[in-house]
Amino acid sequence: MLGWWAEGRGERGSVLRVGEGLGFRVTGVRRCLGVWRGGRRTVCPERAEVGAGSTRAQCEGCARLDRARSVAADTMADDPRAYAVYLAWFGPGMVKVGITREDRGAARLLEQGAVAFAWLGRGPLMAARRAEELLRSALGVPDRVSYARKRAVRGELPPAGVRAAELAEWHGRAVGLAGWPEALERAEFAVVDHGGVFRLAEAEWGGAGALVGGLRDGAVVAGRLVGAAGPDLHLAREGSRGAVLVVDTRLMAGWQLEAVGEGAVTDGVEVRALEPAHRQGGLF
Repeated sequence: MLGWWAEGRGERGSVLRVGEGLGFRVTGVRRCLGVWRGGRRTVCPERAEVGAGSTRAQCEGCARLDRARSVAADTMADDPRAYAVYLAWFGPGMVKVGITREDRGAARLLEQGAVAFAWLGRGPLMAARRAEELLRSALGVPDRVSYARKRAVRGELPPAGVRAAELAEWHGRAVGLAGWPEALERAEFAVVDHGGVFRLAEAEWGGAGALVGGLRDGAVVAGRLVGAAGPDLHLAREGSRGAVLVVDTRLMAGWQLEAVGEGAVTDGVEVRALEPAHRQGGLF
């Protein structure tokens, strides 16, 4: 689903279907999208221009407003809602720890492009935060994995059973750590795999593929949708011998986009080869 917004016309969504064509032309100047708060969008007062290569379509002022009330900023210690701690798997040896509101379910994991994940526990926000810190310090599990690293391994992932086995090892070590917050209820191991949701098996990778690195006025992006993971759309292009073009939808935000007709080809965009994978030597 792609979300659209225009001042005075509100929000709407477009359903993207695997196997169908997708094409758009970029027009005008990229501008800040403002702040989404309390179920509504507040327009950027400066209508500020945003850099074409940024993955965040916000000016510094609007970005600060967003960060001020984010979970990551630790400004919501009195939040009464339940939070869940998770382990997310992106590739061999590529695991991160994170927290999300329990009522959001797996939405955060889908947004991050987690190929598989498992819940570790649930409880108050600060207990979840302490568990996150415990895993980072005791097991060396990071709380961030770059999209460049995620993309580098996405076309050559091991089977779902291997993914589950690696997550099971991490999960067992995590919940067995001394110092686990008493207020955080441990979760039994159960893996959730997104390989089918992202259509990773069906994607025609044909090698390393390529990445759209930036857009500009007049640029055209077109192809057949073969999969999606997190913010990334995987497009197959005519004449590309099956190699996937990865489009980070965060780069599309803030532009005016126009539909292009069938037969359009990608043109006028910065395209670069996907970075090769650099895997960790072992699990622990």
